[in-house]
Amino acid sequence: MESRTTVSTASAATTPALDAFPQQTLEAVDIVVLVLYFVFVLAVGLWSMFRTKRSTVKGYFLAGKDMVWWPVGASLFASNVGSGHFVGLAGTGAASGIAVAAYELNGMFCVLLLGWLFLPIYISSGVTTMPEYLKKRFGGKRIGIFLTVLYLFIYIFTKISVDIYAGALFIQQALHWNLYVAVSGLLVITAIYTVAGGLAAVIYTDALQTLIMVIGALILMGFSFVEVGGLDALQVKYFSAIPSNHTGNNTCGLPRLDAFHIFRDPVTSDLPWPGILVGLTIPSIWYWCTDQVIVQRSLSAKNLSHAKGASLMAAYLKILPLFIMVLPGMISRVLFPDLVACADPESCKSICGNPSGCSDIAYPKLVIELLPIGLRGLMMSVMIAALMSSLTSIFNSASTIFTVDLWRLFRPRSSEWELMIVGRVFVLVLVVVSILWIPLVQSSQGGQLFIYIQSISSYLQPPVAVVFISGCFWKRANEQGAFWGLITGLAVGICRMVLDFVYVAPRCDEVDNRPAVVKYVHYLYFAMILTLFTVIVVVTVSLLTEAPSKDMVSRLTWFTRWDSDAKSPERAIEPTTSALDSQAPREAESPSANVDVKSSPEDASTDISNRTSAASRLKKIVYWICGMEANQDADKDAPPVPQEPVEVLLRENSFQKQVLDINLIVCFSAGVFLWGYFA
Repeated sequence: MESRTTVSTASAATTPALDAFPQQTLEAVDIVVLVLYFVFVLAVGLWSMFRTKRSTVKGYFLAGKDMVWWPVGASLFASNVGSGHFVGLAGTGAASGIAVAAYELNGMFCVLLLGWLFLPIYISSGVTTMPEYLKKRFGGKRIGIFLTVLYLFIYIFTKISVDIYAGALFIQQALHWNLYVAVSGLLVITAIYTVAGGLAAVIYTDALQTLIMVIGALILMGFSFVEVGGLDALQVKYFSAIPSNHTGNNTCGLPRLDAFHIFRDPVTSDLPWPGILVGLTIPSIWYWCTDQVIVQRSLSAKNLSHAKGASLMAAYLKILPLFIMVLPGMISRVLFPDLVACADPESCKSICGNPSGCSDIAYPKLVIELLPIGLRGLMMSVMIAALMSSLTSIFNSASTIFTVDLWRLFRPRSSEWELMIVGRVFVLVLVVVSILWIPLVQSSQGGQLFIYIQSISSYLQPPVAVVFISGCFWKRANEQGAFWGLITGLAVGICRMVLDFVYVAPRCDEVDNRPAVVKYVHYLYFAMILTLFTVIVVVTVSLLTEAPSKDMVSRLTWFTRWDSDAKSPERAIEPTTSALDSQAPREAESPSANVDVKSSPEDASTDISNRTSAASRLKKIVYWICGMEANQDADKDAPPVPQEPVEVLLRENSFQKQVLDINLIVCFSAGVFLWGYFA
């Protein structure tokens, strides 16, 4: 391996930009593997499109609420682990060691909280979106509107643009395409895929892509450990992985002495252990227990037992990133120190185009340099699978909350046809805004993509998590307390986020002249402070104002989820989806807008049938591709499909419950062991 490293290093010093990295590109066999992957995914997507009725809100946004545990669990993992994870976790591992794996191990516990504590409440309340839950729990419109806008903001700045950038980075380095050309190509495929299929297509293709991701990443992990000589050799060689152009007494390019510890110094380290234990948990609860992307998948399960099984599957899979992403990233630094650990801004800019650092190329470098022909194409498929699975999930969920929580608020009499079109068009709007944000993502946090994601999350997510936790588990919490806790908490968090962008962290060889609140208060500590501040506001305002009515509590908290009051039958049949599926005004449903308003449905049907057969067939094809069949008028007159009562959805078979609880203990114990072993 020394000879390969020498060649790469020499190239980096003598050739510009992309000539220096990487040395290899995809061969014809790799391209064939990529094409076969796309064909396979397309086949699965088409199958799932046939399987689910996509022309209704419930079918499109909740996959008909008929999913079993294993595709939902795979979709939870695939939605979480996008290309940003592969690039970001490996890059931060290369830069600073294994401590970043704490985010994944923490996620194990939080996804279990979703299945056992939060989902019973969401199922009992009969909601489709998370802003809708807060609207039911607290009443009024302002919290729901505010939260909807915030979710869309978070999706663009910490999810979509990050995954787009990470996936495009892979394609750029493998095919030598321009970054924005790569972005455009990916988004065209992904947007069409999401617009046509709905949640069912997303979940089933996520299941396939999870399998591809795990197999491909395990293969690359094996090649990486063979190349470096095993874990023991990595623990020795990592501390010698210093770029050849390192000079002076600064720490630029030097590996951290605590690289193989998760628990690090509480004052001077990059990831202090109190922040890892406490400050990390609150944003993690927000992500796994209240984020629309994750909860929407769990709500598509046919009952609570299947939703718990999905949470368990996702928790077991969350053990893998430490071994298939973080450690390979550290190996990449050992094999290519002059590239991955570059210390000089000029050399970094020539290597990867980012003067802040090139640690984010750690995983792409392994894929391109280590794997043989064919397997290289498989790993490119893995990266594209990771990108597509996370983007389709986010696009679908963002479209859901915009359509259900914002559009219907301003147009309460909008037809189902209109809602389906708006949801699809909004995906295209998200794409454009996300592309515009990519340059800031590229330059933030010293080239460590994952740290960028987590820092932004620590400023925006704790107030939302506190409001959800108080709403779910404290009956006395009311609308005033939740609203002012959310507003003041987010105001404080946004101030810190703006300071982070204004006062960028200096390079390792520069003096740190940032304000004390930015310089000395780590973002994980700030998350702890922000959480405490929001809790104080929520509790104080709630106690000083009127208690919520019974309607704002019944079936909407952990302690009242089994309530059977006068309104429970309405809630038991999922009012949101039922209301959407049976709206009275359907004036925009039919594509024949020129039909006389006095015409009967029979006249309209006759008028449509008299059109030319070619035009009719073409329209049917277009409607089918978009999942908006033209027989909406027939569906309008059909009786509503009865929904299973909440008691049926929540009640669990005793044997299944025992199996799930035993697995909960096993999974929890495995997580505690990993924490202790690497602490």
